Amino acid sequence: MSCQVCRGPLRPSPRGRRPVYCSRACQARAYRSRRNPPVPAGPDPEPDGRRRQIVEAVWRIASEHGLRMATIRGVAAEAGVTPRAVQYHFTSKNHLLVTALQALHRDNERHGRERIEARSGASDPRVMLRATLEELLPLDEQRRASLRVMTAYYAWSLTDPVLAAVFLHQEHQLEDLVAALITAAGAVPPIDAAQEANLLVGGVSGLGLDLLHRRRTRADVRRTLDYHLGRVLPRRP
Repeated sequence: MSCQVCRGPLRPSPRGRRPVYCSRACQARAYRSRRNPPVPAGPDPEPDGRRRQIVEAVWRIASEHGLRMATIRGVAAEAGVTPRAVQYHFTSKNHLLVTALQALHRDNERHGRERIEARSGASDPRVMLRATLEELLPLDEQRRASLRVMTAYYAWSLTDPVLAAVFLHQEHQLEDLVAALITAAGAVPPIDAAQEANLLVGGVSGLGLDLLHRRRTRADVRRTLDYHLGRVLPRRP
């Protein structure tokens, strides 16, 4: 068990009750958080130079060891800088983690656009739909590393309201895009584009995790994706 606010170790309570916070300061922070729920953090400027170096160190630690190991000292050592340098560029550990997550989102969007635009027939909604869904799959090293980091963040966000707010902000953006592509590709009733988009995004996300764990092969995943796309958008005779 660890403190619900700072993740630090808990001291046994002399009253016999299981402690929740490591100090009165953390207890007060939790109280203020409940009274003033966090709002999604505004995006920081794109990290560059030393800030980018530190952000990429967070990604490597999250990918290889989990986000719990991304302490200020650990990130500083991975980035090859001093803890003071990390604290100079980021006001707190939470600020660092949120900035790194936002930067990862931007990197993923940029890489995804480049891959989709490079696809032959990228103006065809069917091609766009498949390419968009394949961005959820770890089909190369960049996407494998990104998915490992995102999974580490997701696990942490279940108990961190600030990170959860970043995750949930614009939470249906991808589903909305997939629904629009299904409609543009010529889906006809009784197909419900929004419901199919929810199923496709959720299903392909799960297949991506299976691929990451090597529970399924690329061929398995592509056959499943082909099946569902063929069901949603059957080829016209």
